Amino acid sequence: MSAYYEFKLPTKILSGDGALEHIPHELETLGAHRPLLLSDRGLEQVGTVKIVQAALGQGGMPAAETFCEIPPDSSIDTVNQIAALYRQRACDSLIAVGGGSVIDTAKGVGMVLAQAGSDLLDAAGCEVLPRGEHVPFVAVPTTAGTGSEATLVAVVANPAVQVKMEFLSYHLLPDVAVLDPRMTLTLPPRITASTGFDALVHAIEAATCLQRNPVSDSFAERAIRQIVLNLPLAVTDGKDKAARMAMANGSLLAGAAFSNSMVGLVHAIGHALGGVCHVAHGDAMTILLPAVMTYNLDKCRDRYAELLLHVAGPEVYAATPAHQRAQKTIDTLVDLRRQLAELTGLPTTLSQTGKVRQEDFAAVARTALNDGAIIVNPADADFDEIIHILEEVWA
Repeated sequence: MSAYYEFKLPTKILSGDGALEHIPHELETLGAHRPLLLSDRGLEQVGTVKIVQAALGQGGMPAAETFCEIPPDSSIDTVNQIAALYRQRACDSLIAVGGGSVIDTAKGVGMVLAQAGSDLLDAAGCEVLPRGEHVPFVAVPTTAGTGSEATLVAVVANPAVQVKMEFLSYHLLPDVAVLDPRMTLTLPPRITASTGFDALVHAIEAATCLQRNPVSDSFAERAIRQIVLNLPLAVTDGKDKAARMAMANGSLLAGAAFSNSMVGLVHAIGHALGGVCHVAHGDAMTILLPAVMTYNLDKCRDRYAELLLHVAGPEVYAATPAHQRAQKTIDTLVDLRRQLAELTGLPTTLSQTGKVRQEDFAAVARTALNDGAIIVNPADADFDEIIHILEEVWA
């Protein structure tokens, strides 16, 4: 655990039934009246965007413009296009309704606007941005996975070099995060499982990385327990509001934890798989977690043993001999993954994704070595060791 740490979560959290209807008031307190509503085509088609538009209208603050063309892997070009639209329509705030791609796109737009620029690449760098002009920003997550509504991280693809670029700055945090059960009730079981496992990986890596601290541990441990208890129910009964809200809050807790401690090798390799092979982020997390935990086991044995309490509950923890608890934690997570795979078809190997070739491994490993998350992984990893992990999870 880091001897010195910093923890910041300035985002105001609105959580529960009717949370959406509070957005106009929150924007008004931020001095905004012409929001640009951002989402994707799928959420528009299933009616999720309409629910938010109705809440804005009810509060007397309809969106000045709505943009629903954000792709699953958003890019620099999309960010720059939206920033230009924001200025053309004289908007004064952003509302992002969606998963990680939509929220991270909004963060990118906010960076461009705050720095009075026109190209996100001009803001490239780690924690170097000045505050710039404040752009009021409300995040409405529609998946319980990325935790992007509570993080200082934005991941935006640069297709020209096949890399997912990471931007880090406390200025990226939304002013308001809105967790409303209506936003995830229609999420299909397969996506519920993938994004939920992503949130679980956030919590586990936040609780074990080199920069973990007492506050991030508290958030991460609570997130682990909520997700493990509620993810299977959210998958099998998507209309269960209690399970959906528990997952939404668990995802936010995990996001706040890793935003203030970081992640690790699962994310370093996962980002590379996304950039090089276009593997969905949650699927990559699901596939990689047990193998990377096993790789880190010698460095994390005591911490994994402690996490068994949150992964499996007090009865299993008490019944497991102390020297077996670390491995039991990994085995319990493998069992959870197997359950989700049987319920939804969630991939557990790279070959099952249909997007990765073994000849891609070298490019993935090289990209992972340049990912910032690898720096705080408990165990060092070189090119050959990453190749070995990829071979382990191939089939």
